[in-house]
Amino acid sequence: MSKFEGKVAIVTGAGGGIGRATAKLFAAQGAKVVVADYQADAGQETVDQIAAAGGTASFVACDVSVPEQVAAMVRHAVSTYGELNYAVNNAGIDPEFTPVADWSLDKFDRIMGINVRGVFLCLKEEIAQMQGKGGSIVNVGSFASFAGVPNKPSYSASKHAVLGLTRSAALQYAGEGIRINAVCPGAVRTAILDDNIGSIPADNAEELVAQNHPIGRIATPEEIAETILWVAGSASYMVGHGLIVDGGLAAG
Repeated sequence: MSKFEGKVAIVTGAGGGIGRATAKLFAAQGAKVVVADYQADAGQETVDQIAAAGGTASFVACDVSVPEQVAAMVRHAVSTYGELNYAVNNAGIDPEFTPVADWSLDKFDRIMGINVRGVFLCLKEEIAQMQGKGGSIVNVGSFASFAGVPNKPSYSASKHAVLGLTRSAALQYAGEGIRINAVCPGAVRTAILDDNIGSIPADNAEELVAQNHPIGRIATPEEIAETILWVAGSASYMVGHGLIVDGGLAAG
C-alpha cells in the first residue's frame, strides 16, 4: 500500500504543468487531492483527468496572493476530506524577460505577490492546520533560487525568497513533526517555459535552452512531480532543504 493511500494533499497551481502532474501522481498513489488554481477551467480539467483515472479530487478556485482565498482553500480540504497531510505550494508566475533598463515596478509587484506572498500565505494556513498532527510541505522553487538569471531580476529574487521562507519555516516547525522543503527545477516543459522560449530572439531558442542543461534536454512535468512526491513522502530526514533538479545546470 502506498504511504499516500487515504491521505489528503493540496496542490496549488494544479491547472497545468508541474502542478497538474503532481496532483495526478498524488491521486494515482491513493491520496485525496485538492486541486487549487485561479483558472477554474484548467483546474476542473485536472480534477476530471484524476476522476477518469479512478482517483479522488476536488477543485477550489484560489488566487494565492489573497489571504481569504488561501484560508478557504485549506478549509475546503479539511471540511471535504477531514484533514491535511501534504501540501505542495507550486503556484507561480514568470512573465519576465526584461533588459535591466526596462525593469517594471508593476511586474515586480505582481511576481512577488504570487511567488512570495502566495507561498507565505499558503505556509501560514497549512502549518496552522498541521500543528499537533504533523505533515509535509513542499514549496516549488527554481534553479533561480540559487543563481541569478539574466533579464529576470524579479523572478530570481522571488525564487530566492521561496528558499528563505522554506528554510525559516522548516527550522521553526521541524520539532512539531512538520517537514518543510523545496524542490528547485531547471527548465521544465510547461506553458510558462513555452512563453519564455518565445521571447528569446533566436530561431533555435528551444535548442539553446535544452543545450544549456548538461543532460541535453528539457524536463517533463512528470519528472519533477516524481521528485516532489519523494520529498513529500519518503525523504523523512530531509528538513529545510532546497533540492535542485535541473539536469546538471547548477553543477557547472
